[in-house]
Amino acid sequence: MKKADALQVLCEISKILDETDDLKKILHPILDSLASHAPVVRGAITLINRDTNEILIESAHGLTDSQKKKGRYQVGEGITGQVVKTGEYVVIEDISKDPRYMNKTGAETELIAQKKQVSFICVPIRSDKTTIGTLNISFIDVYSDDLDMYLNLLSIVASMVARAVKIRQELREEKERLEAENARLKQELEDRLIPERIIGRSQVMQELFTLMAQVSKSEATVLIRGESGTGKELVAQELHDHSFRAKKPFIKVNCAALPEGIIESELFGHEKGAFTGAHMLRKGRFELADGGSIFLDEVGELSLQMQVKLLRVVQEHEFERVGGTKTIKVDVRIIAATNRNLEEEIQNGKFREDLYYRLNVFPLHIPPLRERKSDILLLCDHFIEKYNRKNHFDIKRISSSAIDLLMMYHWPGNVRELENCIERAAILSRDDVIHANHLPPTLQSAESSNTQFRSTLQQELDNLEKELIADALKHTFGNRAKAARELGITERMMGLRIERYALDPDRYKLR
Repeated sequence: MKKADALQVLCEISKILDETDDLKKILHPILDSLASHAPVVRGAITLINRDTNEILIESAHGLTDSQKKKGRYQVGEGITGQVVKTGEYVVIEDISKDPRYMNKTGAETELIAQKKQVSFICVPIRSDKTTIGTLNISFIDVYSDDLDMYLNLLSIVASMVARAVKIRQELREEKERLEAENARLKQELEDRLIPERIIGRSQVMQELFTLMAQVSKSEATVLIRGESGTGKELVAQELHDHSFRAKKPFIKVNCAALPEGIIESELFGHEKGAFTGAHMLRKGRFELADGGSIFLDEVGELSLQMQVKLLRVVQEHEFERVGGTKTIKVDVRIIAATNRNLEEEIQNGKFREDLYYRLNVFPLHIPPLRERKSDILLLCDHFIEKYNRKNHFDIKRISSSAIDLLMMYHWPGNVRELENCIERAAILSRDDVIHANHLPPTLQSAESSNTQFRSTLQQELDNLEKELIADALKHTFGNRAKAARELGITERMMGLRIERYALDPDRYKLR
């Protein structure tokens, strides 16, 4: 090979390495370039599989697919394995005379039989002082003096390949790491329960959502605890919708709303003629929920007699209809809810301890609204949007004084009470704004607003003036001059009233 040819090979290989980041797409063209400028009969680039520590042919010239598959070496096996082990090149002038050449692929058998002189050079591909593979080239009818020149060329090529392999392996590993991280985050999002019906960004609600996500995919019985109006039914619905039973029935039973005389029939059904008025067979709620979930709301209201019958269904998932003798088995997930203190009920003999432990497998506590006041404005926005659509309103905002009252109130009726307040206020509003006077009297009492009730005309006018000034400051982000112009008063009058009503314009500035 002439020096010009060697430089041409190196130039071509350099261009090949710059063309793509795909390792497999650069190795074969490198071997083809060598073969086009030298008497190469066969060539291969091997790399170590990091998982199996086996040396495999990554790309080849002059080898069939079946021959490539045969070219597998352990570290130290044959010339290729020895070069990987030692990191030292090997040059064989005639493979037919060197027992180290294993001819594992069988590709050189025919040439050896034809008495052809096949020379073989194997140089290590090293990266960071570690041998990661080899460059193997077989020449035919090459003078021994030329082998030194080819060895130098192949050593340079191996060095170029090593850098390319290192860069591409790092890119591949980074890509795999990013893909794994993406898959982990995607799985985390899939595992995370994002309720469609429940509004809440507070810490206590996020903790509740985490617990809901953990239990929703299980078959565990869930007992939802919380005050009236906190949204226990919504939580139960979310648990069902995110479970493996989501496409099956979700049956709701309000145990407090059903009279004692018919609750057994409602839960378990009845046979025809079981009692007066039973003109036909009727399936109960448990039977209707077969394969899905049943929600027993206000389970603490059940009588002790019904608790005994419910206990059997919870334990054995079987029952008999009223007036029947046939045992019916059902596959139902039970979700119960109560606003009662069941522990006290057990102490008072009003709730069975064994049923309590059967229902309380995975308890969920819904915090009252007073413990998640950061969610109040979020809920208000949701309810305003809801009633704007429902009643064709156009409520745009809530005044500052109304917000203060909403935030100070203790909300014994929780989210349900808040929704009722917003609906009432939206109906009363005449300027598309919810003002403090639109809220129920309970929110405007001395207890909720921490003020004395004032009934004189002057006092009411003062309150209205204070609210208007506060709203103007809020609208102008604390700009006194702009607020004064909006209200049609002078800046001096605005300053006097801000001082009079102890308002803080900085409170409304953008942060």
